[in-house]
Amino acid sequence: MLRVDSLDVAYGEIQALRGVALQVGRGEIVTILGNNGAGKTTALKTISGLLHPTSGMITLEDEPIVGIPAHAIVARGVAHVPEGRRIFNRLTVRENLTMGAYLRSDAGITADLDRVFALFPRLAERITQVAGTLSGGEQQMLAIGRALMANPRLLLLDEPSMGLAPVLVEQIFDTIGDINRQGMTILLVEQNAAMALSIAHRGYVLETGSIALEGTAAQLSDNADVRRAYLGE
Repeated sequence: MLRVDSLDVAYGEIQALRGVALQVGRGEIVTILGNNGAGKTTALKTISGLLHPTSGMITLEDEPIVGIPAHAIVARGVAHVPEGRRIFNRLTVRENLTMGAYLRSDAGITADLDRVFALFPRLAERITQVAGTLSGGEQQMLAIGRALMANPRLLLLDEPSMGLAPVLVEQIFDTIGDINRQGMTILLVEQNAAMALSIAHRGYVLETGSIALEGTAAQLSDNADVRRAYLGE
């Protein structure tokens, strides 16, 4: 579904990504692991059109998307849940979810809203609440729900466990697994390597802007370097 080839991205004189290549097949969860500053968020921002590469190619369903505005990439079926959630704090839960469907005019919006509430019943309970007053876990649910309201084919998730208590991390990852089993393709950036590898099919390890390792989730979990650097063993 998604293919990234020889991707270079720079912030001025600072090279953030160097020759990054990865693939995400339809129906997969693929995770990108790496330390802070490795380039994980930069990769997702470039795929979603928020950053422009200096070179390289990104294709979605064999169609190039480099240089296309971010809203047009959403229209092509890519939704991005950014690091830090970036919800609309002064809008209600319902208004945030409605904003996720801002490009849509089809008859399926109500059904997708019901689907989000089925995945995250807490949001249904908080539907009229101002989003900025939600807990951290509820805000993460809202950020994912808002992305799903775009009716994407590919979901980009950037650090969904950030700042959450362990019990909420497990809940969020269980729901990500449910979303995938319903047919959603997911590219997941996550520092909690153990949780990411527990639900992913395949993964890549990004170090200082380059892919250092790739393999199935089982292969990465068994890799001594990965276990030492990311699994605390």
